Amino acid sequence: MDRIVITGGAPLNGTIPIYGAKNSALKLQAAALLSAEPLMLENMPDLADTRFMAQLLESLGVEITWIKETRTIRMHAGDVTSTIAPYDQVRKMRASFNVLGPLLARVGHATVSLPGGCAIGARPVDLHLKAFEAMGADIVIEQGYVKAAALRGLKGAAIEFPFVSVGATEHAMLAAVLAKGETVLKNAAREPEIADLADCLNAMGAKVEGAGTSEIHIDGAASLKGATHKVVADRIEAGTFACAVAATGGNVLLAGARFEHLGALIKFLRDMGVSVEAEGRGLRIVRKRNGRMKAADIDTAPFPGFPTDLQAQAMALLCTAEGVSHIRETIFENRFMHAPELSRLGAQISVQGNEAVVTGVPKLFGAPVMATDLRASVSLVVAGLAAEGETTVNRVYHLDRGFERLEAKLAACGAQIKRVREEEYA
Repeated sequence: MDRIVITGGAPLNGTIPIYGAKNSALKLQAAALLSAEPLMLENMPDLADTRFMAQLLESLGVEITWIKETRTIRMHAGDVTSTIAPYDQVRKMRASFNVLGPLLARVGHATVSLPGGCAIGARPVDLHLKAFEAMGADIVIEQGYVKAAALRGLKGAAIEFPFVSVGATEHAMLAAVLAKGETVLKNAAREPEIADLADCLNAMGAKVEGAGTSEIHIDGAASLKGATHKVVADRIEAGTFACAVAATGGNVLLAGARFEHLGALIKFLRDMGVSVEAEGRGLRIVRKRNGRMKAADIDTAPFPGFPTDLQAQAMALLCTAEGVSHIRETIFENRFMHAPELSRLGAQISVQGNEAVVTGVPKLFGAPVMATDLRASVSLVVAGLAAEGETTVNRVYHLDRGFERLEAKLAACGAQIKRVREEEYA
């Protein structure tokens, strides 16, 4: 099992390229099932999760070709040869559950395992299923599988989500584009990945309006065609590297990062004393090492609020800020599992329920730590970059689910970081 070993204290300087968004790419991959013609995705991140999704699509009959030189994946679902997504596939990653909607819309039936692959709370899929039922699907849950059927096709419906859900919004969109008539999604999520999915679906011949607002209108099409689409830049990857630069000090251009997608994080960093400016097609992050940063408070919230997927990285940054910071996690329960590991580095963190209080310390000190989930794992890397001495991050397979070439990108900017095999470390 791989580990990442960091000798902290080195500032970061240079340019880091930001790749396509994992959270968008996975839903775009599922969209390939909606058409008998090929879908080409450019700026495709090569991650454990996107490879898992590709394997699942292949099991359903989709022809997959990775073109690594141009960061492109070609997916051709000419014939859907299976409508069953088994537990062994879906358990690895929650997003693979999103094949249910496209299969239901195109073929009229599907059997998909309830999802796994997540250690940060229940995250139920009932909103997904209620949306499909509103479109006329019959749904039964048996022995851990969702069996759904709409043999006469899905029908447009008015669907109002009781609370904002990115996953349910995306999944409903994936089904509604082939439903008969108009579907209206109210209280829809507004994340940039929603707009990216709509752009791809529209390039395939769908009629989706309002993506990026709280109300989305979809006029169902009889069929969709193939298309080529560039995956939007990953705002979580960009935000993570921004936190790393803030933690260590330095001057880094995040090439491809979108200023308009990171408003809440940018305000947070500026409040702490970090310079963040748009520059060309990217973001310039500068932090002079002339004293400690200032404490700041965070409430996670749906977009355009502070992203829950950047909460752990922000906590790592706050550990050495001057003063007391408060973090309130409003999206997922059980998402402070990184706090005890950060404490191993000398952080002072008190957690009660969905609130954490971080009392900044002058310095962190390296120690062995263990990743518990994807975002927690990278928060430990951020902290390790700032800590004095050596930090070893164990169980980095979590990291590989969402970050491509993380250690190489950081090392290119001066970080003393390397990946080692267990036998090498021993």
